[in-house]
Amino acid sequence: MNSGATVRLKPHEVALLRGGPRAAVTVAVLALHLLGAVEAGRPGTVRVSGEPGGAGQALSPLSDAVLAALQQPSGVAELLGRTAVRQALDEVRDSLLSAGLLRTLPPRRTRAGRRALDALYADHPLPAGRRGLSTEDTLMAVALHGDPALTVLTARFALRAGLTARAEVAGKGLVRHSERSPYSCGGVTD
Repeated sequence: MNSGATVRLKPHEVALLRGGPRAAVTVAVLALHLLGAVEAGRPGTVRVSGEPGGAGQALSPLSDAVLAALQQPSGVAELLGRTAVRQALDEVRDSLLSAGLLRTLPPRRTRAGRRALDALYADHPLPAGRRGLSTEDTLMAVALHGDPALTVLTARFALRAGLTARAEVAGKGLVRHSERSPYSCGGVTD
């Protein structure tokens, strides 16, 4: 890759470069959600809710493959196993390889890939909220920052659709080893 060349990366490409296949599929699912094509289904799944409503917006081949793979509600792990989604991910990976941003053996980012991500991080800090963000900015924030951006920008959908993990409120044994007070319910008194 020519060091002076500038590569314009799409959010799903950035996500694959930063976080791998799961991150790229997460961005594709979010893109479909923002266009009104999918919604959260049963806990941890996504389901089709209608036709994409973005006036004049074409879907990426990865988003197209994800939408086609959603014949029934599926989680991200199930989507990653679908042939059409794997093929679309391979095409994204191939474009990053040909741009010199990834290498095959061992599979990892190249120096140019790291520089491209660093430049994007500088241009797209983690937003504090979703107010005023375009769809493209929202997708880029999630592509770059992953779960923290999902939590800030689309917390309810991300949690219900299984894009982010449920947080544990208390560690194991926290309540069990607590001292009982005689003034609390169930306390022992003399």
